[in-house]
Amino acid sequence: MDDLTAFQRDALYVIAGLEEPKGLEIKTELDEYYSQEIHPGRLYPNLDTLVKMGLVRKGAHDDRTNAYTLTERGGREIDARHDWLAEYVSLSD
Repeated sequence: MDDLTAFQRDALYVIAGLEEPKGLEIKTELDEYYSQEIHPGRLYPNLDTLVKMGLVRKGAHDDRTNAYTLTERGGREIDARHDWLAEYVSLSD
């Protein structure tokens, strides 16, 4: 996960936290987190990068809409990141 941008990592976390989100759902979640609106020209190329890296799977929701799911590798990368963060920051209450 060290080769991801912070934005890609945040998108990966959003995908992991939702059940087969569509691009618009991912955008909405990221819009709520970031101080500026996320433009589709930023979002979709980054989602495609996550797919190419094997962290996310892109499937057709319908003829016009794609849905995204975390791959096993994506889940392992999130777990490894969590373990690494836990070495430095308390992640539990």
